[in-house]
Amino acid sequence: MIYSMTGFSAVAVELDSGSLSLEIRSVNHRYLDLQLRIPDELRILEAALREQISAHMARGKVECRINFTARSPANISARINLPLLRQLARWNAEVREILPAARDLDVADILRWDRILESDGIAEIDTPGAGKLQDSLLKLLQQALLEFNAARAREGEKLRQLLLQRVEQINALRINIAPRIPDAIKAYEAKLRIRLLEALGNHDNERILQEISLYAGKIDVDEELSRLHTHLIEMERVLDKGGSVGKRLDFLMQELHREANTLGAKSVDAEVSRASMEMKILIEQMREQIQNLE
Repeated sequence: MIYSMTGFSAVAVELDSGSLSLEIRSVNHRYLDLQLRIPDELRILEAALREQISAHMARGKVECRINFTARSPANISARINLPLLRQLARWNAEVREILPAARDLDVADILRWDRILESDGIAEIDTPGAGKLQDSLLKLLQQALLEFNAARAREGEKLRQLLLQRVEQINALRINIAPRIPDAIKAYEAKLRIRLLEALGNHDNERILQEISLYAGKIDVDEELSRLHTHLIEMERVLDKGGSVGKRLDFLMQELHREANTLGAKSVDAEVSRASMEMKILIEQMREQIQNLE
């Protein structure tokens, strides 16, 4: 199976202690770049979270966001953090002094401020309930990773089918080119005989054969066509094998482009030149898609 580096999943669960949510998103990247956004209360699990996520991805820029909204017991009364409230009032006055058009803080703004409310008797993270919260987070991560990998696999299969279609198109162009090379040499031979006859006044078969031999060597693309065929077969093999194929396929794109470019440089036939250009367009399309594969 082939995985795309682009994926997303979001899961949540309601616990006795509050609401726990987890979101994973990723985009393509040369290496594995993992960023975690974790509440301070759950920072102790960072190493375990990194280990689990890294086991599912080899490349990509991954961001994992975890949010926990604690549910306060009914018998716990909350109070305003007065020192923080006074500080907010001072900041509000200073901002309005410099920016008179700025909006004043309202009650809703203040109540949403971090740590503006204080409660007596709320359980801290090191209480017996903390272990249950941590276990729930690890289970939630496993659920998120299953959905995340399923999304990446679906995207990867679409990319695989697209790449195989491009491989077939390039191979069809390669097959159509091969029969045109002998005809190009024969056409040149006929033109050369006429030119030498006009220049020398007689048929110099030995000279004609030398020129044709030299010309045939310059336009011979059998080697390029053979290497194109080999690289295309290797692409199909890699795509069928699956796994982390991005770097391998990216290398094959370089090799395919080199052969297609040489094919165009040696071309003496308009159809061969056109085929070379179409090959390079298809290869570039594949290269762009391969950048998204793990």
